[in-house]
Amino acid sequence: MDTYPLLDTIDHPAQLRELDRKQLRQLAEELRAFLVESVSRTGGHLSSNLGTVELTIALHYVFDTPNDRLVWDVGHQTYAHKILTGRRAGMAKLRGHGGVSGFPKRCESPYDTFGVGHSSTSISAALGMALAAKLNGDARRTVAIIGDGAMSAGQAFEALNNAGVADADMLVILNDNDMSISPPVGALTKYLARALSGSTFNAARRAGEKVLGVSPSLLEFANRVEEHVKGMLTPGTLFEELGFNYIGPIDGHDLDSLIPTLQNLQKLKGPQFLHVVTRKGQGYKLAEADPILYHGVSKFQPEIGIEGKSGGKPTYTQVFGQWLCDMAAVEPRLIAITPAMGEGSGMMEFAARFPERYFDVGIAEQHAVTFAAGLACEGMRPVLAIYSTFLQRGYDQLLHDVALQNLPVVFALDRGGLVGADGPTHHGAFDLSYLTCVPNMAVMAPADEEECRRMLTTAFRHDGPCAVRYPRGTGPGVETQPTLADIPFGKGEIRRRGKGVALLAFGSMLTPALQAAEEFDATVANMRFVKPIDRELIAELAREHSLLISIEENVLIGGAGAEVARVLDETGSPARLARMGLPDRFIDHGDQFRLLAEAGLDKAGILRTVQTYQDRQ
Repeated sequence: MDTYPLLDTIDHPAQLRELDRKQLRQLAEELRAFLVESVSRTGGHLSSNLGTVELTIALHYVFDTPNDRLVWDVGHQTYAHKILTGRRAGMAKLRGHGGVSGFPKRCESPYDTFGVGHSSTSISAALGMALAAKLNGDARRTVAIIGDGAMSAGQAFEALNNAGVADADMLVILNDNDMSISPPVGALTKYLARALSGSTFNAARRAGEKVLGVSPSLLEFANRVEEHVKGMLTPGTLFEELGFNYIGPIDGHDLDSLIPTLQNLQKLKGPQFLHVVTRKGQGYKLAEADPILYHGVSKFQPEIGIEGKSGGKPTYTQVFGQWLCDMAAVEPRLIAITPAMGEGSGMMEFAARFPERYFDVGIAEQHAVTFAAGLACEGMRPVLAIYSTFLQRGYDQLLHDVALQNLPVVFALDRGGLVGADGPTHHGAFDLSYLTCVPNMAVMAPADEEECRRMLTTAFRHDGPCAVRYPRGTGPGVETQPTLADIPFGKGEIRRRGKGVALLAFGSMLTPALQAAEEFDATVANMRFVKPIDRELIAELAREHSLLISIEENVLIGGAGAEVARVLDETGSPARLARMGLPDRFIDHGDQFRLLAEAGLDKAGILRTVQTYQDRQ
């Protein structure tokens, strides 16, 4: 028996648009079941995708995609979109090596109109596309789909502010999956959405503007009355003030409400705003009950659900979370900040124990950095837990508001290096480069769990800005100690004595360096600090070895190896230097360790590099 008889007939949205509307409910049920089955086999984002099934179907049913442009925000909720646009079979290798990406990618499909992975970019991109269509005389429609979390970022409101006066024919859909911030969705709001988006209401409004236009005072009065009436009935006053025609909220799982509302909005000119309410995890009871747990999942059995893991090595994120609590217990000035990544950054125990010192500022990285700077100005010791790739969004604030004023802010930089399945938008491939060039900044990279804990203590006690950059997942398994010991500032250490070749390992690269060194009796240095780099240790290694090899999980340009080269150049050392790191390209998604191996950043890659340079002698 065919499990998905209707879904199996859909290879592109044109086939979807041929279906009778009565069939769409069955399609939604099949699509949701396929999502659970597929993601349970591959891992990936689940809750957010289950919540956008009906919305995705309705959008492709109403709009002429890909001619009409759908611009998804963040993109982790686009699995249904991928399935309906010819990539159903490819879901078997979702986020795997050479497989379908977990986010929209322009090179993957013409239906992926804009590549995303970070939040709050959709309205800006959609506005650009809408105005380009207008300038080119194209009749296509442009739709931005953004979540309520992403709406907390400043860029979203910058774009709304611009779009409201740009006279662009575009639709912004707010996918609101937090029921607490919206009124109940029922018959009244469904009726209002249809009525306010319908041609009769909008024609009457245009006619009234034309008649009352001869008397500006009457027109202003009428506009105020309309805004007052709509403001009493809907929560969209803010968006109306920004120049949008606000519709909603409506039930984002009700196709009988979604489709006619979208059809009405498709015909309207100017900036339109549709507020839909959805539920993360919709249709899969376990995900509905705990959407956070089922946000990003590994492989699991759908009939059982996610089972807790016991034992095993702690992740670097867990090491950070424990340190944060331990330091806060003895240091009342410690303030913890996260830009909407409390769970991912391991801060939930801290939030429960020290709620008055825990600040989740939402998806607002720029604000988070300057907020930390303000706290530091008043004697607090802020710790900003942030993914490497997300700190890129607050770079000007790091440079101007923190480093320029030499403020003691600790940046706990999670996901440094290659993260694996989430791909190029989430790899922390650039932080050593973009941090090292900033004056007053100290940059550390731990080689193991205990060293991570000690570096965090060192950073916290330093009177200036510090970044401790640690990778995703687990380390080599070094047991952490409950003490709050630090390490000598700006000093590395020799972990293995050898001859001829010295491997200068930064952070996570110490483990493969030690493994490779056993094969040819090399010296191995755990450099610890990228800035200030240990010049004395480099000079010592250069005097005693004919070849130095720096190894880092960061792009080569401007990274740790570049700092080693600078020291050798400034000291006039004749020692040869080979630099190993990530190549000058964006690295795709796939297994984390396979990606490292392909970049040559494993034992075998180090051995090849040593052999290559020894052959040149």
